[in-house]
Amino acid sequence: MFQESAYSGSKRKDYELLLKQLQALSEDEVDSTAILANASALLNQFLSEVNWVGFYLWKEEDNQLVLGPFQGLPACIRIGYGKGVCGTAVKERKTQRIADVLQFPGHIACDSASRSEIVVPIIKNNAVYGVLDIDSPTTDRFDEADQQYLEEFIHILETFI
Repeated sequence: MFQESAYSGSKRKDYELLLKQLQALSEDEVDSTAILANASALLNQFLSEVNWVGFYLWKEEDNQLVLGPFQGLPACIRIGYGKGVCGTAVKERKTQRIADVLQFPGHIACDSASRSEIVVPIIKNNAVYGVLDIDSPTTDRFDEADQQYLEEFIHILETFI
């Protein structure tokens, strides 16, 4: 059973606790949808100043990302390879940390309130599995520490899905 923990206010210490919570929530589960659903809920509960947290899953046969488990307003359902921030993360196979989405060429505005975004690709068995996508209504919301710990979050997740 998950019990909400009080976070300390220290970004690094709180992220370390978040990683332990992800491990505990995922270790006895085999269904990837359930794991991703809990992971999105955990991040939504943990992160401040975000308006959308979720996953897009790669569909090789369609050459696009398809909406997966998430927390937030209804979202774009399909995103093409190389399109927007999420599709770019798939194409480049690297994290995209965008301080101002309005300055990102080809940005896909699923929620007009979003101003910054971080997208971390999920790689399983050397193939793209999907992406973690987090939006914020605050410009320049995500920093290097967020990127580092969210990439660690995904590395842990990759072992369970």
